[in-house]
Amino acid sequence: MPVEYVEFEAARQAKGLRMIVVPGIPSPWSEAAKGIFHVKRLPWKAVALDSNSDAMADWAKERSGPVAFFDDEPPRASWPQILLLAERLAPQPALLPADLRDRAQVFGLAHEICGEQGLIWERRLQGVHAGLTDAAGGFPKPVAEYLSGKYGYRAAEAARHPGRVVALLEMLAGILHAQRSAGSRFFFGDRLTAVDVYAATAMAMFKPLPPEQCPMMEFIRPTLEAMDAATSKALDPILLEHRDFIYHEFLELPLTL
Repeated sequence: MPVEYVEFEAARQAKGLRMIVVPGIPSPWSEAAKGIFHVKRLPWKAVALDSNSDAMADWAKERSGPVAFFDDEPPRASWPQILLLAERLAPQPALLPADLRDRAQVFGLAHEICGEQGLIWERRLQGVHAGLTDAAGGFPKPVAEYLSGKYGYRAAEAARHPGRVVALLEMLAGILHAQRSAGSRFFFGDRLTAVDVYAATAMAMFKPLPPEQCPMMEFIRPTLEAMDAATSKALDPILLEHRDFIYHEFLELPLTL
C-alpha cells in the first residue's frame, strides 16, 4: 500500500515508527529505508522533509532525510542506524546474515553503495560539481550549493568522483555476474539482503524508474540520467535488471514520493 504521509506535528506527537523522507525525488537513502520497512511489513508514518523548518530540524537534529524515529528514542539518521532499527523491530525477514563473517561482507558492500565515498555519495558530488561549474548534467545551482555543504564538496577533489563511480559500478556488476553464474540473482547468497535494496534504489542516480512508476519532479530527471561515456559504459545492464527484479519481487511500485 502507498506510504502514509502525515503532518509534521502529528508525527512528532505520535508513537511508533515515523520517518522524515525526501519528497519529490527518488533519493536513494530515503527510498532504501522505505523499502526496508516495506520488506519487513513495518507500519510507519512518513513526514516530508522541510529543510527550512527550524522545528523539524530541532526534532531530527539535522536538516536532511531520511531520519527515523521510534517512540521516544533518539533520532536515527544514518543508513546503518535505520537498518539496525528495522532489524530490531522486525527480525524476520532478516536483511543481514546471522553469520558474522557474512554480516561483515554485507555491511561492507552496503557501505560501498551508501556510505561516505560510496557510489551514491560520489555520484551526487559529480552532479554538485557540474552544477557549480555550469557543466552539462549538473544539479540546478541552488540545489548544488545546498548539497555541496551536506556532502563535503571540495573542488580540488572533483576529479576523483567520475573514476570512483565507474570503479564502483564495475565492482557491483562483477559481483552480480559472478552470482548469476552461481545460480543466484542476489548480491549475497541466495536470498534478499540489505545490499539488494540499497543497490536497487541507488540506480535512481543513473536511470530512474519510468514516470508511471516514479512520479518525481521531472526537471531533476535529466540531471540524474546525465552520464559521461565512461559512466554509461560502466552501467552494466545487469545492474538495471537486478533493480527491476528487486522492485517487482520485493519492493513497492509505484513509488510514493
